[in-house]
Amino acid sequence: MFTEGFLGDLHKPGENPQMWPELMAEHLKATGGEVRTRFPPEPNGFLHIGHSKAIMVNFGYAKFHNGKCILRYDDTNPEAEEQVYFDSILRCVRWLGFEPWKITHSSDYFDKLYELALKMIKTGYAYVDHSTSEQVKAQRGVKPDGTPGGERFPSPWRDRPVEESLAEFEKMKNGEYKPGEATLRMKQDINSPSPQMWDLVAYRVVDASHARTGDKWKMYPTYDFTHCLVDSFENISHSLCTTEFYLSRESYEWLCDVLHVYRPAQREYGRLNITGTIMSKRKIARLVNEGYVRGWDDPRLYTLESLRRRGVPPGAILSFINTLGVTTSTTNIQATRFESAVRSYLDSTTPRLMMIEKPLKVVIDNLDDDYEELVDIPYKPGSKDFGSRRVPFTKTVYIDKSDYRDEVSKDYFRLAPGQPVGLMRVPFNIAVESVERDATTGEPVVIHAKYLNDAGTHKKPKTFIQWVPESKKYNSPVHIDEVRVINQLFLSENPSAHPDGYLSDINPHSEEVLKGALIEPSFVDIEKKSPLNMPFTNPDFSIKETEGPETVRFQGLRLGYFCKDKDSTVEKLVLNRIVTLKEDSAKD
Repeated sequence: MFTEGFLGDLHKPGENPQMWPELMAEHLKATGGEVRTRFPPEPNGFLHIGHSKAIMVNFGYAKFHNGKCILRYDDTNPEAEEQVYFDSILRCVRWLGFEPWKITHSSDYFDKLYELALKMIKTGYAYVDHSTSEQVKAQRGVKPDGTPGGERFPSPWRDRPVEESLAEFEKMKNGEYKPGEATLRMKQDINSPSPQMWDLVAYRVVDASHARTGDKWKMYPTYDFTHCLVDSFENISHSLCTTEFYLSRESYEWLCDVLHVYRPAQREYGRLNITGTIMSKRKIARLVNEGYVRGWDDPRLYTLESLRRRGVPPGAILSFINTLGVTTSTTNIQATRFESAVRSYLDSTTPRLMMIEKPLKVVIDNLDDDYEELVDIPYKPGSKDFGSRRVPFTKTVYIDKSDYRDEVSKDYFRLAPGQPVGLMRVPFNIAVESVERDATTGEPVVIHAKYLNDAGTHKKPKTFIQWVPESKKYNSPVHIDEVRVINQLFLSENPSAHPDGYLSDINPHSEEVLKGALIEPSFVDIEKKSPLNMPFTNPDFSIKETEGPETVRFQGLRLGYFCKDKDSTVEKLVLNRIVTLKEDSAKD
């Protein structure tokens, strides 16, 4: 993805044009001619699947070219920023396998930005304005009925004297204005066809304390003023963003040029959207606050924290993005296609375990109470790399209720009276002898069987079924408190288009909780070998930030791929289903 398409066609460092050529020489001296990118999220919410593409594009492009990528928090809106978002953003970047060269904040440059704002006023490129938001809309050609296309006209304060704007800007700085009473606007070109040139706001009054600068500032710079200038300060060679910022390129370059600073090259690529879900922070917040989901990391959402908790490996996300490539077109991908990519990745990276969702007890009457036969089973058939485990075959085992029927039928090959069946990797078949039933429902509760271990009469069974042994010696079976079967949160591909709102499109079966499931004792071995419990010698690698219980992943034979959920405790095991085994399993 870094050699073809959009990223493959990007300029080399030093080739981005400048109005002031001497500034390029200074830039190259500072960077040594290397690629320098940045990932600049706002710390006002949790990152979602779309951000994974931005992370991979920015960090990956720099890494591919032996350059550097900065993680820069765009912390210019103290009213919406919280420490939990700062922490989560860094955790997600590291989870996806990248380490920032530097971690910076837009607020690191507040003093420098303020000085440049003063310079803009003094050079006639900015003025303090007192227009209301409705008046600004009218100046930009919005008609009284809210439709665009009206005549544009300048603010009445656009040509106020420089000294007057300087004095008013000082009042803004000192908190003498309330929010909305004054802004600093850039004097651009009100007649330009581009809305990004219609005297954008550079500073606005915000009555909030900042997490890093405290109460020093009563006004804060906007994204349109901050972003390009901080890119310049940090000598960014490739300012890569999504196509929604395409029109901003003109104002980006204009501002760098009128302030006589190095002009980075903004280039735009298509964003990644997943259909069948929502990305809006406001809408997700409502789902969280009104109890539709467990939290911002609920596995049914598509925040990166959610995908991590659900058990989606970071490598699966990177592989998925790599196969999509990077173009200037927006990529709208169905959730089922994303899950298919995750399934493919898990198929080659996870061990297989025998897991029983609805256990049915089978007692093999012709075996002694202390009978034990260790059966060697590969963790992944056909792959020596995964190794194998030894599972004890004992007098009592559990099979799934779906693997037993009272009657034999033409297309049914599992256990039934008169139809023996093989247990996976066990040498001989078992056959039904009798059935104990529930007195009320008549449902089978215990199958009494015979182990057909007479080699002379052994026949190859029509099929093999999975099983879990009962053994105190081997602490088997492992009891699962909850299996959370994760399905799509919404019923349609576009929940926001529902006539009664997206909340009316919620799938009532988006999460199904199964109780009483069992898993073979080798699960403990898988748990010990997960990255959560593996020692790392690299002192720069923080296991607490990048590894958790979700790294305990496995394929439950015939059931799907699962991981350990963070709600698990020593006494209580909780699993999430990551994806089904097949694309149509959910329909079945």
